[in-house]
Amino acid sequence: MPIHPSTTETLSRRSFIKAGLATAAGTIFFPYIARSNPIGANNRVRMALIGCGLIMDGHHGWAQSHPMIDLVAVCDVKTSKREAALARLKQKNPDAVGYVDYGDIMARSDIDAVIIATPDHWHAAISIDAMRVGKDVYVEKPMALTLDESAAMVSAEKRYGRILQVGSMQRSDPAMRQAVDIVRNGWIGEITEIHIDLRGDFPPVNLLPEEPVPADIDYDRWLGPAPWRPYNNMRVLGNYGSGWRIFWDYGSRKNGDWGAHHFDIVQWALDMDGNGPVLFVPKGFEGSPYQYHQYANGLKVTASKGGGPANGAMIRFVGKNGEVKVSRGEIETTPAGLASQIPSSSEFRAYRSNDHRQNWLDSIISRRPPICPATVGASTFDICGLAGIAERLNRPIHWNPEKREITGDPEASRFADYTRRAGYQLPV
Repeated sequence: MPIHPSTTETLSRRSFIKAGLATAAGTIFFPYIARSNPIGANNRVRMALIGCGLIMDGHHGWAQSHPMIDLVAVCDVKTSKREAALARLKQKNPDAVGYVDYGDIMARSDIDAVIIATPDHWHAAISIDAMRVGKDVYVEKPMALTLDESAAMVSAEKRYGRILQVGSMQRSDPAMRQAVDIVRNGWIGEITEIHIDLRGDFPPVNLLPEEPVPADIDYDRWLGPAPWRPYNNMRVLGNYGSGWRIFWDYGSRKNGDWGAHHFDIVQWALDMDGNGPVLFVPKGFEGSPYQYHQYANGLKVTASKGGGPANGAMIRFVGKNGEVKVSRGEIETTPAGLASQIPSSSEFRAYRSNDHRQNWLDSIISRRPPICPATVGASTFDICGLAGIAERLNRPIHWNPEKREITGDPEASRFADYTRRAGYQLPV
């Protein structure tokens, strides 16, 4: 049967505001819409894609070809990207629909889950809106742009009881998992050093000349909660080496790029999910050649932007009795036999997932937590965000991970969130 949303279901974000469903503070509330055909009736998950850029290409292929998924809609503020994704989808589902406004997807009670691959400044709002209307979420890493956003996503995950998977897919890499098993079981002894390679740096942020807004993009909606800036194509460009990723308004630069992956594995290996470091020091402070963060026990994690003490690996753990060098799909250990050693029944065994998206889908069906829920992703994001604040202020930042607050620095504390544009307040 063709899937067509009703007139009520196609109310756009602006229509909701006009209908008086915004609070006095400007926060947008979507009504909870119960599914008429819940998961289990046909053993398939109805899904939509939000943000059809580079990283979504792989998600699209996975969802469209999966025998347990009905991919029914795509959404993007760029006409060319939206139409290309929709044309691809219509090859299998002629009734698929493309939207400019993600609110149209939120209003459809026949959609069970969404994959979010927008720029980072939209991750939190869309994720929270989706959970509030009963949809499960896969959101790309880093899960948020600010510290307050990551906390709000954790609260929403608990409040609405939804399945949220952060796209920190290295948790589903067998080599990374083996490194975690090695460290957690003490096979290389007490850890004395950890080094991360952030894989190069982004160009500096410069003032951009204003350019005419092309007809291909709804620029106001692309900016969303972010401060208004004159349009320039570089600002909205989806490019792994530049584009929106280099701007603090939309991302966390290298800390939110490769750092979000590698910090996550370190947190897992140190059994610090739900906790975190207490000190963040930027590169150059008092002559430090690398940025680093430090845990309460004194252990430092250095992060270099290419080469450095990671010594050719993405992540290097140094212990008193050996070391582990791990990259995606590759692991090298000293002693060498640790790379294939299997934990005994009495030892720690990391959560086993070999396919990050399948793990999310399995969780949607079973209602058991995925490998990287919001509670885990938030601890990792806090490292990304705090390292970025230290970089921007060019001084150390002290953090209380239990209270989730910056200590003794009111100026730095103001970076926990930002003033959002009218009509785009963070949902609750």
